[in-house]
Amino acid sequence: MKTELVTTLKRQATRIIDDLRTDRAPIMITQHGKPAAYLVDVDTYEAKEKRMEILEGLARGEKAFSEGRVLSHREAKRKMSRWLK
Repeated sequence: MKTELVTTLKRQATRIIDDLRTDRAPIMITQHGKPAAYLVDVDTYEAKEKRMEILEGLARGEKAFSEGRVLSHREAKRKMSRWLK
């Protein structure tokens, strides 16, 4: 992973963003010698957000299952019928 100073980002934002689009590797931005932020390309960010949505949905489903909040196939199909038309 590449690391850039926040002052370098301020001075060379266009070059850094161009490199990011090409390499698609996250860049750690440091401020006062400490990590302050990560810079990622749009496609990578959106893919990670989608992955998180899926994982959160799975976690909610596992929790509902462990709490006994389950439906039969017929009940689920009936409840989902308005979206399945």
